[in-house]
Amino acid sequence: MNIRDILNLMSTVSEEDKKLVTAAYQFAEHAHINHKRNSGEPYMLHLYEVAKILAGLGMGAKTISAGLLHDTIEDVGITEKELEEKFGSEITNLVQGVTELGMLHYRGVKKHAESLRKLFVVTSQDIRVLIIKLSDRLHNMRTLKYNNKESQQRNAIETLEIYAQIADRLGMGQIKGELEDLAFPYVYPDKYTEILQLRKQKNKEKIKKLIKINKSIKKELVKNNIINFKTDYRMKRLYSLYQKLERKDKNIDRVRDISALRIIVPTIDDCYKTLGIIHSVWRPLPGKIKDYIAVPRPNGYKSLHTTIFTGDGGLIEIQIRTEEMHQEAEYGIASHLSYKKSFEKNKKNESNQSWIRKLLSSRIANRIKDFRNEIVNSKKDNKKILSKNKKLAYKLPYLTENIPRWIKQIAEEQKSIPKSKEFLDDLKTDFFNYRVFVFTPKGDVIDLPIDSSPIDFAYAVHSDIGNHISGVKVNDKFVTLNTKLKNGDIVEIQIKKTSSPTAKWIDMSKTSTARRNIRNAIIDCKLRNAKI
Repeated sequence: MNIRDILNLMSTVSEEDKKLVTAAYQFAEHAHINHKRNSGEPYMLHLYEVAKILAGLGMGAKTISAGLLHDTIEDVGITEKELEEKFGSEITNLVQGVTELGMLHYRGVKKHAESLRKLFVVTSQDIRVLIIKLSDRLHNMRTLKYNNKESQQRNAIETLEIYAQIADRLGMGQIKGELEDLAFPYVYPDKYTEILQLRKQKNKEKIKKLIKINKSIKKELVKNNIINFKTDYRMKRLYSLYQKLERKDKNIDRVRDISALRIIVPTIDDCYKTLGIIHSVWRPLPGKIKDYIAVPRPNGYKSLHTTIFTGDGGLIEIQIRTEEMHQEAEYGIASHLSYKKSFEKNKKNESNQSWIRKLLSSRIANRIKDFRNEIVNSKKDNKKILSKNKKLAYKLPYLTENIPRWIKQIAEEQKSIPKSKEFLDDLKTDFFNYRVFVFTPKGDVIDLPIDSSPIDFAYAVHSDIGNHISGVKVNDKFVTLNTKLKNGDIVEIQIKKTSSPTAKWIDMSKTSTARRNIRNAIIDCKLRNAKI
């Protein structure tokens, strides 16, 4: 362990940053001096590895420092006051947020649900808490072999069902994939062994084809004056392959993306030019050309995908993207720190996750917090306070309006779900299921669970729209309310003030949001009629 390893991984380091991270490292080292892990190694090793993960993600000095200190309150009795005196309120709040999440563990449905409720409430206030928690969970999963069997099973299930899915929704593909593969052998040991052997057999065959097609594509790109590019290839991760096989009736020949060739080019124009060059030489598989640059996935993922016939009876998936898109695909929200300067220079290139930069503006965040407290606690006229703080008033919505909608929705809706099992079921159905991405007539993307209906779509847009559906068009054709929506559908909801939900709508709905709103609307209607 060496503090320099952490500092070297940080993208930009000022002298002030070095001092802060070094102070946090030394404080944690002293606080945990007699603290051991299950492996017998010093506990400091875990904190060091968490800090390295955070630094590798491009997080700032304060977040990395909070990562080093995240167990000081819970495990070694350091008080909040001590931490605040030494490192300030912002780092202390981050540590406290992670500490709160660590106090409840996955022991039975009720405690699991309460832990998750707290996770989303804390996360809805500061996304960095969740990034620290994911980094903490990743290192714990890397060392899970030292835990007892009960702990292994509990942590692995929780990781698969919750943390990997959160990483996916935040666009953190690298973290999501590793968490899943680390949990897989503990949750499904027999399936893990089976998939491992199956992939080994396919890897030998696929890698030869990838190397061959890679050389040919490089020659074609250079011939067409695309020079500043790089290529690599990836094999499908084990758990992802297992999931795909389950959906493909366990037929490996139906899984066409076991391997993929990536081409990383300088600009978006180069992405489309590269796609054209490839299609001029190799025939694409119809229906497998996907443009996630023009229409990104809701988690921010951007890339061009195509599957081509290689000419020797094989198929290869090719992904084409810029370096910036590649970093976003691997590291999601955390990648935006690395591109902060370029984003500010060209705001047209901002992705739908630019909220992370605003969240990480800690000075503004703290001033807003003080400003809110002043309004709440002051007996003075709030208009005078607002006029004195015009700039802050303008920035007041930063911390809530720019957090991803699905995190705010979970944090808000959990208040109205008293039963733990219902909360867990809703979480898995509404947020961590396979998704379909459909569009409003204006081109806005609505992210829904698979098998969702137009009713789910309407309530996802707004409860008033859902409560007054009179008709639905999908791709300019009238359809019934129980139609299952598919990726790319354009949905237009027609409304009338006199229309209202019926009990049949509940069976047509997939999401708990829609069902809950329907039930509430029906109850309200009955109460109004009773009064009349």
